[in-house]
Order: sequence, then structure tokens, then C-alpha cells
Amino acid sequence: MLSGPVGAGKSTIAAELMALSPGPTVCMEGDAFWFFIRRSSADHTRPKSFQMVMRAMTAAATQYARDGYEVILDFSIPPWFLRALKPMAERTGVGLHFVVVRPSLAVCMARAATRTEGTIADYGPYRDLYDDFDALAAHILSDDDADAATMAAKIRAGVDAGTFRLV
Repeated sequence: MLSGPVGAGKSTIAAELMALSPGPTVCMEGDAFWFFIRRSSADHTRPKSFQMVMRAMTAAATQYARDGYEVILDFSIPPWFLRALKPMAERTGVGLHFVVVRPSLAVCMARAATRTEGTIADYGPYRDLYDDFDALAAHILSDDDADAATMAAKIRAGVDAGTFRLV
């Protein structure tokens, strides 16, 4: 799982990470799962939908992993959601690595404001999510100056060494 706050560079790093993966690999961008929800549905509150989206994408990722693929799941998965994932990973026998890419708040805000798709001019609503990623210090990579290829290489080395393994 490649996680981190909005604007951390996860998707750019995931593309670089794909090239470093040793075998058959699936890269899932969690944001795509939002498009499956009918927007006019009034009975789905945002927090409820957020958890539903996370459950759906992790279930899909688990199935790919069970079929022998290395899966890169790119989404802002807050550490508190891991409580629900650990039992599923243990039950299915799927190894679970969790990497948080967390540059400074200023970098995340600047990237979110200038991205080509889904520009976020007001980072205020995402500030609490940014703070959520303080947990699990051993799983955090924070480097404002490293490019995506360098970050991907650090992640690949950490995954291979078991540094980011949860289950």
C-alpha cells in the first residue's frame, strides 16, 4: 500500500515503482473507485463512502495478490484503517506492506494546487488527513527534495528488506 496525504506524489511514485517491480504487477489507483458511486445518492455520506471505497479497493487488491500479482495500491489510506486490514491480510495469507509518502505540508499544498487533474486550491479540508499520517513513523518516507524515481527506489528497497511489512 502506497499511502500518504493528498499532494504527496503517490501516483507519480507508483508509476516509477511499477518499473522496479520484479514480477507481474497491478497498480490500482484508489481514486478510481470513487467513480463507481452514483453521485446523486443522498444516502451515502462522505465518511461512510470513504470507508466503503477503502474496503472495496482493498478487497480487489487482495484478490490480485492471491492470484500471484504484486499489487501497488495508491490511495490516501489513513493508518487508522489498518486495524481492519490486518485481520483480512492474515486470513487470506496476503502479505501487507504499508508505505507512507509524507513530504512537508507546504509541498503537499503546492502540489495539490498545481496538479493537472483535480486541482485543490483550498487544502484546509485535507489538513486533518495530513496530520493523520503522523502515525507509524517507521513506515514514513519524508523527503521534500527527492524525485519520484529516488522515492520509488527507496520504497522498493524497503519492501524487499521487509522494512514496511505489517503482516
